Amino acid sequence: MSAIPNRRRAAAALTAALLAPLAACGQGDTEPAASAEPQAVNLTVLAASSLTDVFKAAGAAYEKAHPGTKVTFSFAGSQELAAQVKQGAPADALVTADTRTMDGLRGETDDAKIIAKNRLVIATGKGNPFKIAALKDLADTRVKVVLAAPEVPVGRYSKEILDKQGVTVKPVSQEPNVRAVLSKVELGEADAGLVYKTDSAKSGDKVVTVDIPDTENAVASYPAATLKQSQNPEAAAAFVAWLSTPDAQKILQDAGFQQA
Repeated sequence: MSAIPNRRRAAAALTAALLAPLAACGQGDTEPAASAEPQAVNLTVLAASSLTDVFKAAGAAYEKAHPGTKVTFSFAGSQELAAQVKQGAPADALVTADTRTMDGLRGETDDAKIIAKNRLVIATGKGNPFKIAALKDLADTRVKVVLAAPEVPVGRYSKEILDKQGVTVKPVSQEPNVRAVLSKVELGEADAGLVYKTDSAKSGDKVVTVDIPDTENAVASYPAATLKQSQNPEAAAAFVAWLSTPDAQKILQDAGFQQA
């Protein structure tokens, strides 16, 4: 009777001996898990309307230098962008056309840095039929003048320089952003309007640009900041920091913006 348990023990030992090499082989053949590919990053940047053209070029340059990152811009008047931020719109960074709007969002943004500056000009209809040469000429009641609304940065700058020169203008309309002002002049719906120099230059021969002397002008500053609600804070901070680099500054200055 004792032979049976002995045979069982021998069989168990043999089985264990046969399985051991297979287990060892299996462990040695196990390959480490492949490292995960870096995830693509999609950034949404809220930007002032006057940055529409230059930021399209800047965004393309940034994406080329940072594979895997896509930058999508949403352009509007700075006051509209501020309202979107306060309403919790999904976005990663903000660039406004004035420091006042940005300062009003301190609880929503990280520290802001000015990335560019701009100045105002008078945009007149093709051929400048009223021979407008200075701010005082906008007071002529025959001239249909269009301005941005006073809550818009360019509208506030316009009021500032007109008041400084004692020029009273009754606009035929007040627009929500600088692009809308320029469009009215381009289409002949207004004879003149106050816009940023960079926007007027982009119109080519559709309008005539009349420069305003520095002593009568206002300087528009463009601050950029990451939004605290960003889902990609590191990538957003990297983009905002890039806007101050030589590569980005060259793109801005080639478009007519002044160095910050």
